[in-house]
Amino acid sequence: MTDMTDPRAFLYGDALDPDMALTLTREALAAAEDGELYLQYRKNEAFGFDDGRLKTASYSTDGGFGLRAVAGEATAFAQGNSLSVDAIRRAAQTMALIDPATQAKAAPPRGNNRHLYTAADPLDAVPFADKVALCQAIDAAARARDPRIVQASVSLLGSWSVVEIVRPDGFVATDVRPLVRLNVSVVVEKNGRRETGSFGIGGRELYDRVMHPDTWNRAIDSALAQALVNLESIAAPAGEMPVLLGPGWCGILLHEAIGHGLEGDFNRKGTSAFSGRIGERVAAPGVTVVDDGSLGERRGSLSIDDEGTPTQENILIEDGILKGYIHDRLNARLMGVAPTGNGRRESFAHAPMPRMTNTFMRGGRDDPAELMTRVKRGIYAKSFGGGQVDIVSGKFVFSCTEAYMIEDGKLGAPIKGATLIGDGPSVLTRVSGIGNDFALDEGVGMCGKGGQSVPAGVGQPSLLIDALTVGGTAV
Repeated sequence: MTDMTDPRAFLYGDALDPDMALTLTREALAAAEDGELYLQYRKNEAFGFDDGRLKTASYSTDGGFGLRAVAGEATAFAQGNSLSVDAIRRAAQTMALIDPATQAKAAPPRGNNRHLYTAADPLDAVPFADKVALCQAIDAAARARDPRIVQASVSLLGSWSVVEIVRPDGFVATDVRPLVRLNVSVVVEKNGRRETGSFGIGGRELYDRVMHPDTWNRAIDSALAQALVNLESIAAPAGEMPVLLGPGWCGILLHEAIGHGLEGDFNRKGTSAFSGRIGERVAAPGVTVVDDGSLGERRGSLSIDDEGTPTQENILIEDGILKGYIHDRLNARLMGVAPTGNGRRESFAHAPMPRMTNTFMRGGRDDPAELMTRVKRGIYAKSFGGGQVDIVSGKFVFSCTEAYMIEDGKLGAPIKGATLIGDGPSVLTRVSGIGNDFALDEGVGMCGKGGQSVPAGVGQPSLLIDALTVGGTAV
C-alpha cells in the first residue's frame, strides 16, 4: 500500500500497484504504435448561495482509468471506474481490435519535473463551515452594496485531481491538479426594469485568494458595475461598423473564432479555414497569437498534458504569419511534427484530443484611448457572454454582456442586445490597432469540443477591428 501522504495513494492500493499497472499496460499495448494507461482520482465540491440562503452544497469523488492503443490513424479506447487489475484486463480485450502497428513504436514524451501549481488539496484545506460562511458574507455584502440590488447569487467551486500516465515503454508521469472558482452575480431593478451583472475569478490554486475580502469585494463591485451599466443601456445598432474589443476576457472571441481552427485534428483532416496555410499571411501585421499551457497557476495551465507531454509556449501566428498548429501525439505524428503539449481529455472516461490551454493575442504598442479616437461611429465591447463558431468556415456569433456606443471617438451610451458576427480568418486581417494593455482573463473559462469540457484561459489587449457585422435592434 502506498503511503497515504503520497497523492498516488488515491490511484494505487490493494487492487492495483504501480508495477502491475506497468505490466498490464505492456501486455495490453504490445501490438500498438502508441498509447497509454491513464489513471485518475478526483474530488469536486460546489456551493450555491441564492435568495439569502444556501441552496446547494455538493461533494463527490470518483476515479477510474482510460486505456488507449493507437496504430496509424486507428484508436482503440476503453475505460472503467474501477482501479483494479481485473477491470484493466477486461478493458485490454478492446485493444486487440486494432491492427498491429506497422510503424516503429512512438517515442515517449520528454521528461519533466516542473510543477506549475501546488499539489495541495483546496477542498480539505478549508472547513465546510468556513466555505458556507464565505458565501453568506459575500451575499450579505452584495445586498447591502446598493438599494437597487434585488437579487444576489454566489457560487464557490473546487476540485482536486490526481492523474498518472503509464506507457508500455516504462514512461510514467504524475500530475496533481487543483482548481477553484468564485462567481458573483447580481440583479438590479430601477423603474420596473431589471438587468444583471456577473464576475468570476479562479485558477489552479487554493481557496486563499478567492476567500480574501479584497478579492470578493472586487467581484461584487465588478458585477454591480456591469448590472448598473446595463440598467441604463439603449438598444444596440445593427450593421457593419468598427468594433473596439476590450482587454482580457474578450479574448474568448479569439479562442472560439480562431483558436479552434488552429487545432491539429481539424488541420490534419483539411477541415479548418487555416488548413495547409503554414507560412502564409493570415492576419494583419502585428498580430501574434500564442497558446501557452506553462503559465503558473492559470486555469488553462497543465504541468503535463493528458498524454504526459510537458506543456509549452506555442506561437501559432507571428506578426500575421501562420507558424503552426497545436497538437496531441496522434495528430503530431501523422503530420510529421512534434507534440505541443495540447493532448487533453475531460476525464479518464475520454480519449485525448488536441485542445487549447491558455490562448491569447500578445500586446502591441497602441494607446487604448487613442484607438477609440480613430472610431467615428462604432461599438466598444467590454465583455462577452455565449458564442458559437463553425470550425470549417470560421464563422462566429457572439453576444455582448457589456458594450457601449462609440461616437466621434468618445465612449457613448451603453447598449443592450449587441451581437458580433463574422469569421475568424477575416477578422484577423481587419485588425488595425493593437493596444499596449494586454491582460489575461480572470480564470473562469470552460472550453467545449467533441462532447468534452476542459478549463481554458484566454487573453488579449484592446483590439480595433475595422469592420464587423453588429446584430442589434436599432438602426
